[in-house]
Amino acid sequence: MKVIKKIKIVVAGPFAAGKTQFINTISEIKTVKTERRTLTAEEKSVKEYTTVAMDFGKIRIDDEHELYLFGTPGQSRFDFMWEILGEGALGIIILVDSTDPSTFHEARRIINFFQSRFPVPTVVGANKQDLPNAWTPKDVATALDIDEEEGIPVLPLSALDKESIKRTLLTLLEIIKQELTSQG
Repeated sequence: MKVIKKIKIVVAGPFAAGKTQFINTISEIKTVKTERRTLTAEEKSVKEYTTVAMDFGKIRIDDEHELYLFGTPGQSRFDFMWEILGEGALGIIILVDSTDPSTFHEARRIINFFQSRFPVPTVVGANKQDLPNAWTPKDVATALDIDEEEGIPVLPLSALDKESIKRTLLTLLEIIKQELTSQG
């Protein structure tokens, strides 16, 4: 009997960046969600429900590997969950709403948080690329002050499009594989 290797990936990002949708679109199981009604008028103007603990989805890659996707809450009042969910992660995807530059500062803060506590391979998903006012991944990288030396690719995606999510996950998995190979 083969032992399934579980690969933990954290999907983080600011409020309304598309983390729950990302996991819903790609998960092969019904996504486990912990959503509650938004509280503030500002949050309510963006969406009615928000994640308060985590989202969980799963993808079978092949006979030996499964991806476990853990989505974090976006609001900083739930940042204690980032620490809990980051433990044991082999990779991190930071989603950014590329149509809302007002969230870029918060996205950079989240990148810094995860890089300082969980220095694992990371990619940034410039979400909502299907919308006409989306910033390009290159412009998002510039706004987030991500340089070549940081080694964090900024990838175009739409959390509604399974193929763009697959490309993002495959890029992250390739970086994880390269890192594991170089370690030993």
